[in-house]
Amino acid sequence: MSRFNDFKNPQVAALPAHLKQFIVDQHYEHYTPVDHAVWRYVMRQNYSYLKDIAYYPYIPGLEKAGLTIEKIPSLQEMNNALAKIGWGAVTVDGFIPPAAFMEYQAYRVLVIAADIRQLKHIEYTPAPDIIHESAGHAPIIADKDYHEYLSYFGSIGAKAMFSAQDFELYEAIRALSILKEMPDAGEAEIKKAEELLAYRQENMGEPSEMSLLSRLHWWTVEYGLIGTLENPKIYGAGLLSSIGESVSCMGAGIKKLPYTIDAINFAYDITKTQPQLFVTPTFQNLIDVLEIFADTMSFRVGGAYGLQKAIESKNVCTAVYSSGLQVSGVFIEFLTANKEPVFIKTTGPSALSVNNRQIKGHGKDYHRDGFSSPVGKLSGHALPLEDLSIADLNYFGIEDGKECVLQFESDIAVNGLVQHIHSSNGKIQLITFTNCTVKDKEGRLLFDPSWGVYDMAVGEKITSVFCGAADKDTFVEIAYKSNTGTYRPVCDYRTIELHKLYQQVRDRRHNGGEYGFLGNVWFKLQKHHHDDWLCALEILEILEHEEAEPGLALEIRTFLEQKAANEPEYKKLISDGFYLIKHPVEQKLVV
Repeated sequence: MSRFNDFKNPQVAALPAHLKQFIVDQHYEHYTPVDHAVWRYVMRQNYSYLKDIAYYPYIPGLEKAGLTIEKIPSLQEMNNALAKIGWGAVTVDGFIPPAAFMEYQAYRVLVIAADIRQLKHIEYTPAPDIIHESAGHAPIIADKDYHEYLSYFGSIGAKAMFSAQDFELYEAIRALSILKEMPDAGEAEIKKAEELLAYRQENMGEPSEMSLLSRLHWWTVEYGLIGTLENPKIYGAGLLSSIGESVSCMGAGIKKLPYTIDAINFAYDITKTQPQLFVTPTFQNLIDVLEIFADTMSFRVGGAYGLQKAIESKNVCTAVYSSGLQVSGVFIEFLTANKEPVFIKTTGPSALSVNNRQIKGHGKDYHRDGFSSPVGKLSGHALPLEDLSIADLNYFGIEDGKECVLQFESDIAVNGLVQHIHSSNGKIQLITFTNCTVKDKEGRLLFDPSWGVYDMAVGEKITSVFCGAADKDTFVEIAYKSNTGTYRPVCDYRTIELHKLYQQVRDRRHNGGEYGFLGNVWFKLQKHHHDDWLCALEILEILEHEEAEPGLALEIRTFLEQKAANEPEYKKLISDGFYLIKHPVEQKLVV
């Protein structure tokens, strides 16, 4: 993306640099007349069906989100509307990593895939597309209780521990979803991608926090139902945007379970319809369940548990001292006494921050070889070191330019010349030494004077551990991005001709005029595009609504009826189209 467009939306403008890297231009001009017809068909079907089974804010939510039934929305239109309820929207290239997706939610920005599903996947696509993201997620955003849950979920998810296996699974899901949208993808190629996805799903090992949190996200934000088990309503975006599954999910064949923390035990497969769905009585219950899970996460538990999760993650993580000091890096070791951490160690580029802002001079260039420090109270001191005033420190001989020995309760000893004491927010957070030696209780050398300056973190406990750097932008943390690009179709002459035919029908519906040329469009469809059904359906809609050209209308209807009878994959699509011709969507929502 050449320059960042914030659409004059405060939420989008506030996005940090590490999230902006995923944003792509929408390129509205690339949407074809067929794309707009696909959007219109799905939206009309959704309105017709969902007005009875969707959670009540869905229909008025369309307009509040800047959506119409007639055309694919532009990002500017959506941002103009969403800004009124404190949200924004950006376009991205297909699936992005779950951690980034959730962090966008924390900033109250909807992530919308710029592409739209192909006509052959009009009922459902495993790839994220603008129908799923905007028609699925955006309308329900108007509900205050729901969007509070969504943004809160994002803030929790942004701190979840993820693993190398999570990235491998994400890559397999992205690759398969892209492959299934490619018209020339072979069955063998798709089968190979499906087998790889199945293998990675079955070999995840113990699920990470992000993996478990993704399940809660799936069973609520994507596939959630609300109400009673006997009479639930749809609020999940995956259901709201699937004209196939939104119908089938209400059948007796799909189990309805109460939404509780037990939902984390149910894995999901994005390529298949869901065998069960979860029903929440209220949106507050979603927050209650999320709180139960969040209380088990490293960012709240901290301590040895959180540090062990950080080591297992093998990603850049942040450990937070009780003083407020944040240590970011790849954690490789920690020592304990009485099950509490007494020493931590990172490897490779590391950084020190306070309040998610890097301390000047303590970035990953300075701490390029890692960072290590004791944790805990000094032996014989009632107060933690972090709570001592400068006068208290001086009393104990800890002051700039003086040599001192710090003996911790863990028997770790730090002996060196104090060069600088860093404090903020009423807490001592960092003491820098020269000519420093650090040893544990067995006398093992933890730091040698020849290694240079020693920066010792100050804090009685590790209160929190979370994935990612504390100051992501200053750390220049380039989030994981896939090398697999989404499919970009190349149109041949015949496809371009089909686009023109769709456009002519669209122009006639919008502007009125003579009927004669519709017969010519029908003639060309029969001659060169006999597989098409949607353009024929749109012509029939105009003719029957205006009671014009009954002979032509009968010919088209007969063709569609025969197609539905002979090709089962089109039966429901065509019969649903016939239903909407007889029961048209209210015009006020089509403008």
